[in-house]
Amino acid sequence: MSGIYPMNRRKFIQYSSLTLGSGILAACTSNSAKPPASQSSSTTTEAGKLDKVSYGTNWFAQAEHGGFYQAVATGIYQQYGLDVTIKVGGPQVNGTQLLMGNAVDFFMGYGADAIKAIEEGIPKITVAAIFQKDPQVLITHPGAGNDNLERLKGKPILISAAANTTFWPFLKAKYGFTDDQKRPYNFNPAPFIADKNSAQQGYVTSEPLAVQKQGGFNPIIHLLADNGYTPYSTTIETKRELVEKNPDLVQRFVDASIKGWYSYLENPAPGNELIRKDNPQMNDEQLAFSLVNLKKYGIIISGDAEQQGIGAMTDDRWRYFFEGMAKAGVFKPGTKYQDAFTLKFVNKGVQAYKS
Repeated sequence: MSGIYPMNRRKFIQYSSLTLGSGILAACTSNSAKPPASQSSSTTTEAGKLDKVSYGTNWFAQAEHGGFYQAVATGIYQQYGLDVTIKVGGPQVNGTQLLMGNAVDFFMGYGADAIKAIEEGIPKITVAAIFQKDPQVLITHPGAGNDNLERLKGKPILISAAANTTFWPFLKAKYGFTDDQKRPYNFNPAPFIADKNSAQQGYVTSEPLAVQKQGGFNPIIHLLADNGYTPYSTTIETKRELVEKNPDLVQRFVDASIKGWYSYLENPAPGNELIRKDNPQMNDEQLAFSLVNLKKYGIIISGDAEQQGIGAMTDDRWRYFFEGMAKAGVFKPGTKYQDAFTLKFVNKGVQAYKS
């Protein structure tokens, strides 16, 4: 986000390079009781040892990663027999390579990339979807007449190169946008602020605040997820081999992470403390803004997650997204998109994670 980070993460999250930064957080000692046997492998419980697990994030520590940090800070992972290290993301290194090279056990993925991986024969799989809605937005100026996406046809739109393989084909297919509308977005809101007739990409949790602070006005927010763009985001993905050989470990990591998110939404202070330690440039204003909008726009809890719990996924949702993006030319029509995910670790109901 411009004005908050030295380099904006949006450029790298989707179909782009991701890295592990130097910041590493290990789960701390907790006085909490051990998990019930059904939630912990017998070998771990009997030996009194914690299974070491690493989770790679897609950018520098921020509220969008809050539930994972919360599960470290409050000892939730330890309750599930896990010693979790969060390996902080950034530019330069591909996240899929981290998984395939055993640099991490789990990675913070994205629905569209998971399907692309199947097309390329990469054996990774999505086991949970923390974000029911992709936070991707277009923002416009108030009072300029661009108060819905239909009215942006023919208008200048600032987008990054990564958008060409994610949401831009969707916008072209659904709203008739054309490539001559595109303007380069270099993660600086100044060009958008200067042109009242333009639109700019961003995340609902980030760029609107930058515009408020630098432009002195509140932009109109068009959340693409509320306008037909339906990928799951901030997913938990891992190697197919781990799912097959150690499903108990995968289940415990998914369950504990989901509980961490419920805890973070209720009281983010413990997670935020670790976020600030891992990312000193993160400030309280940005953390608060992000959390407010995660809740306001139903990024985490909406749709199936309202009944089935955070992390929920469905076959229908994956199919709908795949078919729409295949029609837009992003995916090959014959791709076995079903291989990109499994539902065996989620959809347990809200009470299963809050009890």
